[in-house]
Amino acid sequence: MAKFKSDIEIAQEAKMLPIVDVAKNCDIALDDLELYGKYKAKLSAHAIAAAEEKKDGKLVLVTAISPTPAGEGKSTTTIGIVESLNKIGKNAMAALREPSLGPVFGIKGGACGGGYAQVVPMEDINLHFTGDMHAITAANNLLSAAIDNHIHQGNSLNIDARQIVWKRVLDMNDRALRQVVVSLGGKTNGFPREDGFMITVASEVMAILCLSKDLEDLKTRFGNIVIAYNYDNEPIFAKDLNVHKAMAVLMKDAIKPNLVQTLENNPAIVHGGPFANIAHGCNSLIATKLGLKLSDILVTEAGFGGDLGAEKFLNIKCRLGGLKPDAVVLVATIRALKMHGGVDKKDLTIEDVDALERGFSNLKRHAMNMKKFGLPVLIAINKFASDTDLEIKTLEKLCQDMGFEVSLNECFLKGGDGGIDTAKKLVDMLEKDTANFKPIYDEKLSIPEKVETIVKEIYGGSGVEFTTRAKKQIARLKDLGFDKMPICMAKTQYSFSDDPKLMGAPKDFKITVRDIRVSAGAGFIVCQTGDIMTMPGLPKTPAAVNMDIDKKGLIEGLF
Repeated sequence: MAKFKSDIEIAQEAKMLPIVDVAKNCDIALDDLELYGKYKAKLSAHAIAAAEEKKDGKLVLVTAISPTPAGEGKSTTTIGIVESLNKIGKNAMAALREPSLGPVFGIKGGACGGGYAQVVPMEDINLHFTGDMHAITAANNLLSAAIDNHIHQGNSLNIDARQIVWKRVLDMNDRALRQVVVSLGGKTNGFPREDGFMITVASEVMAILCLSKDLEDLKTRFGNIVIAYNYDNEPIFAKDLNVHKAMAVLMKDAIKPNLVQTLENNPAIVHGGPFANIAHGCNSLIATKLGLKLSDILVTEAGFGGDLGAEKFLNIKCRLGGLKPDAVVLVATIRALKMHGGVDKKDLTIEDVDALERGFSNLKRHAMNMKKFGLPVLIAINKFASDTDLEIKTLEKLCQDMGFEVSLNECFLKGGDGGIDTAKKLVDMLEKDTANFKPIYDEKLSIPEKVETIVKEIYGGSGVEFTTRAKKQIARLKDLGFDKMPICMAKTQYSFSDDPKLMGAPKDFKITVRDIRVSAGAGFIVCQTGDIMTMPGLPKTPAAVNMDIDKKGLIEGLF
């Protein structure tokens, strides 16, 4: 039996073009490239300005059913569709998020796709890349250092140390840092207080990077970050410490989008990477808008399932960035749907049409949700070797009976050749131009009304319960005028509910919101549900234990 090559083996065998040639094919001048080696580059502000006069292409969002350990392949499908679109003569480009080191060394893995549908150089992208994550970490922690220094130096702003809401960050899964005490060791080290770390991709600095129009907008948004409250319960902003400009200095290169390529040498912009379960889950607005100018069809993705990344893409990113998507590709796998239908992971290779039909409820709800935004939906079945002909035909018929276009996608094994049918059906959908996009709520509604809308319309729940703490926070945000913003729900990715064990399409459940905070710089309100952690932990056997590097510098075990 033939041995399947690992993702990294496939990526290391890729025949990459010099990034200057990839850029040339996108009509990007050499002077507009800032090279990071031979195969990756940042795009200058001039490149962005030069593209402004060009007409926008079509915008396609790739999302998925609720994720399972069986895998869905959203990034793989995104990249594969771009390969296939270019194979049928379309000028298509991908816009993706940057991976976080935490999941890379933890359990989830990277964000470069898989099989024969990847962006490369995958080792670089999954590791330090062009240093964007480090810049975000530094900018975040500069603000943290400035807060404690201000208190140590006399605290002229009367910051209440009990009400500091800004946390430190690290781009690594490290549960030991969730709650810490800082400034121990005596008078010269400051005033001891409780603090905590989040993972870098959960930082508001990341959200601001991904929602800013340009460097000036980034600096203004940094200034509007609420860092704490004073003894009169008034908000203190980053601009009150006058450190927001220095934060922007640290981000001067990170704000520039990164250009790489697919295995088939098509262009991809990889920039920004907020998590979708604890942040808004989309690549940068700058990258998306530039990609729309540089291609006829831009294919982008949003993290996790349609209830998280897609909902936030459509209600937050599109609203704040003035984007109007033209279609949605909803990725599903037969394996994952069987898990939603109650099958154990070890039994997924066994044909089980009944479980598939039960699990279809998850796909159906996601598909109907996307229609609520006024968008046409193409369901892409990401094919696995264990899928049987009967299972495939059953799923195709279930989709067709609902009135949804469906396509079997084999990009993982075949690259662009495996998604020709998907690409053609997507083009047909785009040419019909039936999109009538609109967010599902008015951001001027009250916080409870907006959360209720998401829970009922997207999750399929019956209502929301706010803890006493959350109710007080809602009242404070209303008094301060911070309540008229979109909502960013922090919720488990594994279920429509806030209970990860409730798979499929649960009904008659309530979502409990236990904590609410404003990300005034980013421009949204974060509502935390369940036991969702802003600093993940490592699993019992982290992915890191399978990694190695030989004396020639060749990496092994990175997926």
